[in-house]
Amino acid sequence: MPQTAPSIVRDIMSRDCYRVTGNTSVTQLVKGLALHRLPGVPVVDDRDHLIGFISEQDVLGKLLQSAYLNDEAPLVRELMRHEVLSVTPAKSITDLAQEMLGTKPKVYPVVEQERLVGIVTRRDILSAILQMRGGPH
Repeated sequence: MPQTAPSIVRDIMSRDCYRVTGNTSVTQLVKGLALHRLPGVPVVDDRDHLIGFISEQDVLGKLLQSAYLNDEAPLVRELMRHEVLSVTPAKSITDLAQEMLGTKPKVYPVVEQERLVGIVTRRDILSAILQMRGGPH
């Protein structure tokens, strides 16, 4: 039986995704971003509710400054963005791809009933579109 091409975010999202809390140090965040090869991650509270987002770009200047001044690295809550573009698992992949043409995030938190259930990246979307077209995935 041929496999059907993915059509919604739930089909392609990473469920066991890297996330941080506001109390995570920027040093730990940067190590996690490198380990998981992500440009940014969701910030959650103790109940896995999405409360923000933080990216490499958000921390670069502050980390450079703290290294130069030999200060302690700040916490994620001091640098995270509170306005977060997120999607639901039921969102159409093609609709999200259209939205990505106008917005810049490379990683979108996937939220269901106010809880983080995964992430979807531009790379995931590109691979899904290739698969929809019958190309390699």
